Amino acid sequence: MSVKLTEFSHGGGCGCKISPAILSEILSSMPGRPNHPDLLVGTESSDDAAVYRLNAAQAIVATTDFFMPIVDDPFDFGRIAATNAISDIYAMGAQPIMALAIVGMPIDKLPVEVIREILKGGESVCATAGIPVSGGHSIDSVEPIYGLVALGIVHPDRVKRNDKAQAGDTLILGKGLGIGVMSAALKKGLLSEEGYRQMIDSTTRLNTPGSVLAGMPGVHALTDVTGFGLLGHLLEICHGSKVAAEIEFDRLPLLSIAVELAKQGHAPGAAGRNWASYGHEVTLPAALPEWQKNLLCDPQTSGGLLVACAREEVDSVLEIFNQQGFGLASVIGTLSAGEPGVLVK
Repeated sequence: MSVKLTEFSHGGGCGCKISPAILSEILSSMPGRPNHPDLLVGTESSDDAAVYRLNAAQAIVATTDFFMPIVDDPFDFGRIAATNAISDIYAMGAQPIMALAIVGMPIDKLPVEVIREILKGGESVCATAGIPVSGGHSIDSVEPIYGLVALGIVHPDRVKRNDKAQAGDTLILGKGLGIGVMSAALKKGLLSEEGYRQMIDSTTRLNTPGSVLAGMPGVHALTDVTGFGLLGHLLEICHGSKVAAEIEFDRLPLLSIAVELAKQGHAPGAAGRNWASYGHEVTLPAALPEWQKNLLCDPQTSGGLLVACAREEVDSVLEIFNQQGFGLASVIGTLSAGEPGVLVK
């Protein structure tokens, strides 16, 4: 039986995320961070994961991430979802240790074989990361949902938050942008085989440089670019660190097929929702084409690491990315003292 998984979901991958503005409204009346001395990272900084100190040498990092299908192939969907979830562990500078599966499936619509392939895809990524899937939870749901609870370990002194960037830092992005554009084209049957290969290669590549960057004091802040797009996650760094950012569009790493599609007018709905949420904090060139703005806001699924580091560490950071197969890693801009916001040149 042939099944197109994307037909079962109203939105795929990290494009399913609630928009930044609505999420902020929802969380505005929630209680603040619990006053607990061992909770090193909670909800206060919109960071990638929670961090709890176990002892002087160990802290546990915990996160969860799940979404509806971004591709039709069940094995690939499982791989992408698992890679995306584990990315939050690397983004904190930690090493993953285990995972739990989150499974919601329309049992009356999807064959058992398809669901099994989704889980196998996720388990294959966990095996690559060297961790077991040690359990989880499943429900019968209207739309297919898959993801992980991921756990990691890090030395408390090596935790990399998203709110410790400094004025004068250089910004480096580890993967190419454009996954949301490509997924929008895929859902319309307009993504080429080469485009699909490019998309899968990016979204199933574990952000392993994060655990290495954790050992570099000159790396001040770290996050991964996912559903809020490059601008959204960069603004989180700016607000948390109380700095301003300047980026150059021509220096951004872009997935080549995504550029072609974006110029043709392809864009996910979440890109527009993202811009509506934070566009007032971004200054764009007057003549910036719409397709470029869409890529700046494009929701990434299993996107790249965004690094804020001292200028003298730039070559070392890029070398770590290149050694681990991230050939698109690029310097994209700088941070400076000033009102939080992003200037695009």
